[in-house]
Amino acid sequence: MDTDRLIQALTADSDHRARPVGWMLAVALALTVPISTVMFMMRLGVREDISTAMRNPFFELKFVVAAALLFAAIAIVLRLARPAAPLSGARWLLAIPASLLGIGIVTDLMMPQQSTWSARLMGSNMKVCLTAIPLLSAPILVAALVALRHGAATRPALAGAFAGLVSASIAAVLYAAHCFDDSPLFVATWYSLAIGLVTAVGALIGARVLKF
Repeated sequence: MDTDRLIQALTADSDHRARPVGWMLAVALALTVPISTVMFMMRLGVREDISTAMRNPFFELKFVVAAALLFAAIAIVLRLARPAAPLSGARWLLAIPASLLGIGIVTDLMMPQQSTWSARLMGSNMKVCLTAIPLLSAPILVAALVALRHGAATRPALAGAFAGLVSASIAAVLYAAHCFDDSPLFVATWYSLAIGLVTAVGALIGARVLKF
């Protein structure tokens, strides 16, 4: 059997798998997001000034960006679970959170502030951010990788990377409720580093466990 026929066969076989992979991922998230939420509440908790923070559009922007990133990551990872599935129609979704964050940064830099831009970038709890997001994402990432094993990823490292992106995005949503640093400069720097770390770990593990 030549390569083209093999890919066609795999694609045909994955058509009936596509829905189970989606369902398995949904079940994985349904089971593990509450675990991460409990971890969050036990170790961090919602910031005390949450009612005041909700009046700050930069506080709300953190959730919007993380949710947009999550939506894009899920759409892409489900495509990656199918052999030779095109990504061109889904890759543009990643531009949405990037654009929102970019607009937030420009707005932040244009507004009069009591602190310098470098102080807002460094924030007050970058170490917590770099620790909390990977830890909160850990159970979700494990379950997501297990769910993706029900698919037929021909690019296992990339699929693993986006599984990491899914889990880290959810963790970022949770952590945003605790984080006292609302500047988009902080989010673009430290949230991105933490999410990137989880994405890299997902790629390394996915390369091994998602081989079809």
